Amino acid sequence: MANDIWSVADLLRGDYKRHEYGQVILPFTLLRRLDAVMAPTRQAVWDRDASLKVQNKARLLEIAAKLPFYNTAKQDFSTIVGDSQSVAKNLRDYINGFSPNVQKILERFDLDNEITRLAGAKILYEVVGAFAKMRNLDQLTNHDMGYVFEHLIRKFAEDSNETAGEHFTPREVIKLMVNLLIAPDADIITAEGQVINILDPACGTGGMLTAAEDHIKSINPNAEVFLFGQELNAESWAVCQSDMLMRNQRGHIHFGNSFSDDGHPDRTFDYMLANPPFGVDWKKVKDAVDDEVELGHAGRFGAGTPRINDGSFLFLQHMISKMAPVEAKGTRLGIVFNGSPLFTGAAESGESKIRQWILDNDWLEGIVALPDQLFYNTGISTYFWIVTNRKNDSLRGKVVLLDARDQWEKMRKSFGDKRKQINDDQIKHITKLYVDALKVADDSGHPDHTKVKIFNNRDFGYRRITVERPLKLRFEVTEETLVALDNAKALAKWEGGEALITALRELVGSVWWTKDEAVNAMHAAVAGAGALWPGTAALQKGMWGAVSVADPDGEVQRDKNGNVLPDPDLRDYENIPIDEDIATYFAREVAPHVPDAWIDRDKASGEFKFKVGYEIPFTRHFYVYTPPRPLAEIDTELRDLEAQIQKLLGEVTR
Repeated sequence: MANDIWSVADLLRGDYKRHEYGQVILPFTLLRRLDAVMAPTRQAVWDRDASLKVQNKARLLEIAAKLPFYNTAKQDFSTIVGDSQSVAKNLRDYINGFSPNVQKILERFDLDNEITRLAGAKILYEVVGAFAKMRNLDQLTNHDMGYVFEHLIRKFAEDSNETAGEHFTPREVIKLMVNLLIAPDADIITAEGQVINILDPACGTGGMLTAAEDHIKSINPNAEVFLFGQELNAESWAVCQSDMLMRNQRGHIHFGNSFSDDGHPDRTFDYMLANPPFGVDWKKVKDAVDDEVELGHAGRFGAGTPRINDGSFLFLQHMISKMAPVEAKGTRLGIVFNGSPLFTGAAESGESKIRQWILDNDWLEGIVALPDQLFYNTGISTYFWIVTNRKNDSLRGKVVLLDARDQWEKMRKSFGDKRKQINDDQIKHITKLYVDALKVADDSGHPDHTKVKIFNNRDFGYRRITVERPLKLRFEVTEETLVALDNAKALAKWEGGEALITALRELVGSVWWTKDEAVNAMHAAVAGAGALWPGTAALQKGMWGAVSVADPDGEVQRDKNGNVLPDPDLRDYENIPIDEDIATYFAREVAPHVPDAWIDRDKASGEFKFKVGYEIPFTRHFYVYTPPRPLAEIDTELRDLEAQIQKLLGEVTR
């Protein structure tokens, strides 16, 4: 059906660019869907509207329509196309006849301007006629209609060259995330009188929200579920809002940017889930975010901000700020990330501090690695982060890492970059592994033992030290040395520079292994030529920079106090586990390999200098070494291939 709807693009070709097709197809699909759904009660609404003499008719007309919306215009798609001369007028009359809640949705499509443009191109009648011929739009469930809209928006995004992060979440991925969120809470959800609030701050067309509600209802049909969301893209918001309207869903979907325009201030939620765009910058809202950072933890971004080109951690902080107090019911949330939030950012960077804040508060319950090529518009690897402020007692202070990258099956037909899917049995398997993570990790005989690892929160912390090695130099005068002196910025404006170079030319080919020897020889040459010796520290630095050469057999250089000078080119860094003694680690891991190395210390206190960082090197923990094949085996294979090639060539030239 989605492909049939998209075929309307044939009518738009020439008058619209490819990336503009969605501006027509999406709102007209929505209109036709509403038109089909209203058909059985259309006459009843007209009759009720005519009989009512009061101004506030809305609720009575909804009752007549048996829907949470209605249309009082004496039009439908068949009458609109019934008069080819008045299509634009009839269509506008029809749109104006909708109840206010539908008109608010249609406003996001800027439909009036599209009608004018289509009429001007003389294709409005054909477009409306094409949609009028479509059947069975009222027969689709809201769930299936969600698929249709997602397919259309995906096509729209592809033709608009959206970035890899601007994608929609496949339904099986949503199902897995909902399972991982809710599985540990089965006993809570089945209890009587459950009122459950769910938020998705980057809800797109609302697929995650409705899937979460459907799953909860399958466990407890009597649970009252309220869905809340926020979406920045106008078309996606309109589709989501229309879906909520047709479901008569309680809650609120806010239109706006979650960072600068919090649509649900002062509200907390039982469950939250999101698949925010990957690697999308937040420059446009930087001022608003920075203002809230100033509030500290009284605002949403008290832990700090990530780099400007990736707002992933802003979404997570936004969600954490809306967790219900653990004394009440607490919250579980799931979010889809790419690999970047696991490790991007050095020690004490914004990302590292955010990871530390989450782990120090014991909120990170687990991370699940998913197969690649799961999403429509990007083939990169993705991860579920499960965050909660009410961990099971057995997981206090611990984090579950689950490698589910092998849990997929190949699709019969690819959709964009999506070539893999997770089937229902695999979803159940991953969910069970996650719920039983502690048992699986403890049982070395379990077939999936290597896929689950349990870590303490502090296992992801480290102290980053600077390892210095001595600066060792030899000194020489070569033609290259003289060119370097001539180009040295420090000597460029010094009036004695040219004479110095002329004097040192006599020493070309000389090499000294100590600085004292070099000083004596060079000073004698300069004095003998009647030239000036560089008198300031800046001039001398420029001269020695040209004359000195790093050499492992050279003289160790010292400052005026006799302290060994470090070599910047040999400077290295070590990340030491946060709970391990720095000196012990250094003696074991560094000193045996570079005996002359030392750890940089604070000049005032004399203590080791270090920065604290947190990262989650997921792939490193699950890396399995695969030894290379024996050379003899490779040689045999190459000889076999050569023989096959020779045979084929012989057949060609025969």
